[in-house]
Amino acid sequence: MLWIPFVIGIVFILIHFFASVLVPAEKLKQMKWFSFSGGLAVSYIFIYLLPTLHKQQSSIEEPYRRLTMESEIYFVGLLGVVLFVGIQIIIQKKYISRITTFWSVISFYALYNALVSYSVLSFEVSAIQAVFYCVAIGPHFVAVAHDMWRKFPVEYNKYGRYILAVGIIVGWIVALTTELTPLFKSIIFSLVSGAMIFTVFKHELPDEKGTHFPTFLTAVLAYSAITMSLKFFFEW
Repeated sequence: MLWIPFVIGIVFILIHFFASVLVPAEKLKQMKWFSFSGGLAVSYIFIYLLPTLHKQQSSIEEPYRRLTMESEIYFVGLLGVVLFVGIQIIIQKKYISRITTFWSVISFYALYNALVSYSVLSFEVSAIQAVFYCVAIGPHFVAVAHDMWRKFPVEYNKYGRYILAVGIIVGWIVALTTELTPLFKSIIFSLVSGAMIFTVFKHELPDEKGTHFPTFLTAVLAYSAITMSLKFFFEW
């Protein structure tokens, strides 16, 4: 259905425009929100992302298949983690000014948004899968955008949210107008997966004191059950 990518793209764009108001200001509600978001993100990684990486590895076709072992796609995901950590370290150096840090962070996350947008929208999805992606990746975008808004409130509202939205649009346009090879799609998906795994465990998963465990557990169990059911009935 041609309208589905447009709906997903619009949802992702709106998230960046309203990230500062989507997260509650009251401490307990904010704790529950991030606990719920963290539960969704962890479930998404273990129930969907890692099995999909395995599927991408298994789907490598000739003539590349004869050169593969069992871990190349996972290694690309590892490179995504290393690249993400390295860039984070560089842009957080103390000798870099605040405004330079902001532009470095926002540019990097705009590229990240473009890659995530492309990875999601380059595959034909059903309406149910569209809802699945929005529920899984939407809170991830909210957490990342809210973190940037918290660190750079003025700059984010003035420039940042628009640049991040442009990243979404760029990935959206490339996904709808360009047909890359399955292998190259797998490489992009793996890089994004590595970066997403790092982001979830570093920034989205609350620490012990900041976790409302019943909310976290509810999110994990509910999303895992829904995802496994959808995978069983629709053979994702």
